[in-house]
Amino acid sequence: MTYRISSAGQVNALAALRIINRDTATVQQQTSSGARVETASDDATYWSYASVMQSDSSSLNNIHDALGVGASKVDTAYTSMNSLIDQLGDIRSLLVSAQEAGVDKNKLNTTLSELKSQMQTTVQTTNFAGENWLLNRDTNLPTSRSVIGGFVRGPNGDYQMQNISFPAGDTVMIDMNDASRGLLTKAVNANTDDTTPARNYYLLNAGSSAGAAGNEIALDSNTTDEQLKDMLGVVDQLLGTLTTTAAGLGIMSARIDDRVTYTKNMADLTDKGLHALIDTDMDEASVRLKSLLTQQQMGTEAVSILNTAASKVLILLQ
Repeated sequence: MTYRISSAGQVNALAALRIINRDTATVQQQTSSGARVETASDDATYWSYASVMQSDSSSLNNIHDALGVGASKVDTAYTSMNSLIDQLGDIRSLLVSAQEAGVDKNKLNTTLSELKSQMQTTVQTTNFAGENWLLNRDTNLPTSRSVIGGFVRGPNGDYQMQNISFPAGDTVMIDMNDASRGLLTKAVNANTDDTTPARNYYLLNAGSSAGAAGNEIALDSNTTDEQLKDMLGVVDQLLGTLTTTAAGLGIMSARIDDRVTYTKNMADLTDKGLHALIDTDMDEASVRLKSLLTQQQMGTEAVSILNTAASKVLILLQ
């Protein structure tokens, strides 16, 4: 004959021990992984929030890196523009010298040609990451030059990119297809008051498919004072436009620097919020684990005592 004794105390003790063992395993997993919420089953709401925050953090870090590349592109263009301003200033000084009586204009033209060659080289070598904002070889001129500036979440939570842009037409110094689209290759009217027919001059002949209509800024023994005055007027216009464009790139560079700082701070704050949301509080978990281990030991002892008592009853029944 087989006897089976199951007291209410044994059942309750086993049920309590199962709960304690489950909680202990959970806390041990949290302390070993460092994450309080690892899967949706741990906490569906927090897991959902954490997934979005992780995506945002990754996007912010990627944008931070992209901003670094964009800043280098702008700085490269800005540095070249400053060089062009200096070189154009040298050309202006040379044209002023050409107004002096008895000067050898043919010799001055040799220096002028060298300065123009330097400007063309400066433009052609302004490359970074495969882009040259100062030189256009495409048939169609891009609308703008832009770098990634950030992102926002749309009404439906969709990802929307934000860019920091600058008009592409303002940065083109030489256009190999249409000279009229490049600041240094286009024809500029020396007559700013439009009271007489246009007197057009261009600075560089870069071999564009469609050349500029007008006279190249150059010197020879037959160059008149009136022509020199016109050339100086055109160079002054080019200097003004070039300085304005360089200032615009400087402002763009400052905006990028602000965004670099902002995205870095936002990424850090997002990571901080993410960790606060899903990470295990190790101090609390440690105290709780000690408590559960004590309860587990007590529960095991209680079950052992009840089993011993039951075994004594079985002995009496035999």
